[in-house]
Amino acid sequence: MADLNDSNGEKLENSSSPSDVSDIVSATKEERENTSSSENVRPDGKIEIKEEENYEKLGFAFPTWKKWTILTVIFAVQVSMNFNTSVYPNVVIPLTKAFHVSGQVARIGQMTFLVAYAFGSELWAPWSEDLGRWPILQLSLFLVNIWQIPCALAPNIGTIIVCRFLGGLSSAGGSVTLGMVADMWEADDQQYAVAYIVLSSVGGSSIGPVVGAFIQRYLSWHWNFWIQLIFGGAVQLIHFFVVPETRATILLDREAKRRRKAGETNIWGPNEVKENRFQVKEILKVWGRPFEMFAREPIVLCLSLLSGFSDALIFTFLESFQPVYEQWGFGIIAIGLAFIPINIGYLIAWFSFFPFIHRHRQIRRRDPDALQPEARLYWLLWTAPLETIGLFGFAWTSLGPGRDVHWIAPMIFSALIAIANYCIYMATIDYMVAAYGPYSASATGGNALARDFLAGIAAMYSTPFYKNLPGPHKLEYPSTILACLAIVVTIPIYIFYWKGPIIREKSKFAQTLASDRKNKVGAGESKGGRAGSMGEKAEVGEIEKGN
Repeated sequence: MADLNDSNGEKLENSSSPSDVSDIVSATKEERENTSSSENVRPDGKIEIKEEENYEKLGFAFPTWKKWTILTVIFAVQVSMNFNTSVYPNVVIPLTKAFHVSGQVARIGQMTFLVAYAFGSELWAPWSEDLGRWPILQLSLFLVNIWQIPCALAPNIGTIIVCRFLGGLSSAGGSVTLGMVADMWEADDQQYAVAYIVLSSVGGSSIGPVVGAFIQRYLSWHWNFWIQLIFGGAVQLIHFFVVPETRATILLDREAKRRRKAGETNIWGPNEVKENRFQVKEILKVWGRPFEMFAREPIVLCLSLLSGFSDALIFTFLESFQPVYEQWGFGIIAIGLAFIPINIGYLIAWFSFFPFIHRHRQIRRRDPDALQPEARLYWLLWTAPLETIGLFGFAWTSLGPGRDVHWIAPMIFSALIAIANYCIYMATIDYMVAAYGPYSASATGGNALARDFLAGIAAMYSTPFYKNLPGPHKLEYPSTILACLAIVVTIPIYIFYWKGPIIREKSKFAQTLASDRKNKVGAGESKGGRAGSMGEKAEVGEIEKGN
């Protein structure tokens, strides 16, 4: 963590000092007050306060230790949400025995949760922008935890399927957690924080089978849901007491109220001056933009499908590990522990990004425009092939002890797949933030939608896929087919790396962003201050108003 603090630079270390923050903003208190009184007067006579005038009141100015404390709690929140998706497969067999249903029927609870999660995270995001991150995450966690209770007490499989669907729909997910990164770090300083949150997302999906194995072995099926509730309740409690509000507009509203109480009766926050704040038309527009970008932007479509395919592999493994490792006599606990190499792969991939992030930050400090967004795909050029290599290797080391293959071999290749999975998720998110700026909320929303939706579908086809193919290599052929698909879906990475600028020139979102940047940079230079750069933030969790 010391490296992260050092690499955040003097700006973050000095952020706890009001006088130093004033230097960062490049404006004195008097200048900001003059700006407020002369340039922020609305037609109705109200003075609206702006981010650039109140930088020291926002999440950007939190001390480094506070930012990373908040982010670590959010890390735990994200892990708990993804843990709920990945621990469920361990309850499938007990449910078949308890309710006398087939395994496919029991797996519907896994599928419905993930598919609902895909859409739920998009539905929550706009509310977190208008109402704040804190109340939305609290409400989301509360609802997710509530739906665990009827699952644990369910008298039939139908109750579990319905409540799992509602639990997935209640999960706010990455749209809100990544939004909090944008609340506390400027666009060019976000990469370490984004990498940390991505680790929580993939890590939550791979620790579930490890914990779930012990639940399945030693406890009744009800405890699969009770432990989800205990984990979720614990992180909700920590979030309640530790994490403050970070959303800039909410903090500005609070500052405006404080100043009115102090005697400045005509100072108002951005949400306070909005008319028809919760118009259905605007909400639907925000909700619809991720789907529009997913369908119309080739960069978003291809990279989201790649990311979704990669995530689906992990959930395919939730089903394939059992028949593969049973060949070596693995029991429930041993099969769960076989997921540890995947977690090790994620950690290796996380650390592997640090040198590239550090180097890019140094280059941008010398020249903010020196790097194209495609530079953030560079490390992925080398790590994406590990997915194909890992799948081929996993396939043909799944032969079992009868062919003198040791069980460590498929585990090594599964770690390679994990490295590729993390790098794909991290690099695609990072690239979309850089390429789409204020529209990155919608771009990354498409990414999250694809990952959870395809993972949900994988929950239904994985077991039949590994059991019903004809021939002597029923376990090897499915992974080989996935390896061939991996070749196809990774090709766009190289196309976008070399031809990305040309493709972005044809994007209406990228064209609007380029035009806004020119206008805002010019405005910032004319003011001699920081206002221009403030307007350029690529807010992961926000679609900039007015675009």
